[in-house]
Amino acid sequence: MTIGAVIKKHRKNKGMTQEQMAACLGVTAPAVNKWEKGGALPDVALLAPIARLLGITTDELLSFKGDLTDEEIGQYLSGLQKDLESRDFHDVFLSAKKKLEEYPSCEKLIWQAAVILDAKRMTMDLPDSDGYENVIFGWYERCLLSGDERVRVQAADQLFYAFVRKNDYEKAARYLEYFSLEDPERKRRQALVHSRTGKRTEAYRAYEELLFTGYQHIQLTLNDLRILYMEDGDRQMARKLVGVSSSAASAFEMGRYNQVCWGLDVAVREKDAAWTAQLMGEILDSLGTIGDFANSKLYQHMVTKPVDPDFSACLRRELLKSLDDGSYDYMQGNAAWEELKSRAG
Repeated sequence: MTIGAVIKKHRKNKGMTQEQMAACLGVTAPAVNKWEKGGALPDVALLAPIARLLGITTDELLSFKGDLTDEEIGQYLSGLQKDLESRDFHDVFLSAKKKLEEYPSCEKLIWQAAVILDAKRMTMDLPDSDGYENVIFGWYERCLLSGDERVRVQAADQLFYAFVRKNDYEKAARYLEYFSLEDPERKRRQALVHSRTGKRTEAYRAYEELLFTGYQHIQLTLNDLRILYMEDGDRQMARKLVGVSSSAASAFEMGRYNQVCWGLDVAVREKDAAWTAQLMGEILDSLGTIGDFANSKLYQHMVTKPVDPDFSACLRRELLKSLDDGSYDYMQGNAAWEELKSRAG
């Protein structure tokens, strides 16, 4: 990356216009424009002020090397790991530090090299382990500013567990903000902090909520996968997934209804009269257990809302009404089906 490209990148990151930057440095806007386009270089006396204004080091400002490719990063990291097995840690560390200084904007390199060196450091009895740690943690902190979400999250993850190991849970919790609110890993780590800081009830509740939402995600995925197999005519896999859904409901103690409600769409597609009647009968008989998961000890700390009896009654009426739906034409004359229909009377 040229010096002009570095200036442009960090100027935009700061939300500054060329005019604003020029005013701060006492130069003209066309001069800044020329720097960024590579038509001219800043005066040497301006390098330090430019770096301060952009919030970077002069080393970063003067870096003329672009980012490494993923292949080049992989090759370097492979060599780094081999060096750590055969050479003095301090020498390898200094060599790696110099490499990272040559590529200050290559965040993938910085993050992954930091992980490798950190892991090795923790397995050794080094005379200045804290000194190495401070440098490595500085690299992680730099990665927290990355535009690449994966790099940010991985760096935050390393710092989170580093401070958990130090029993500094207040500092560890600060790094959770780098995880999306929708990311279950954020909640799991928060539960860990709760469990280590005396908030046992909150920890139990968070873990149980993760179990519950994890179950829902599993069933949604199984449902989509089952539909895909049905569309492709793979009856065997479609039926297998019905069984997996039922087993999952049993394992997560979701109640009888949630164990038997799967597979009706498969039975209808296959026009399997006996299976259709069996499933519909089991569904109707188990409607009252829709909310039984709330009685499971797996979710005893979770705040649950009881299922409204009117909801079950309404669902029963809709199911009974659907028995005469056109999609069940193949069930006409089936004795078990006719018996189910008589319940609507």
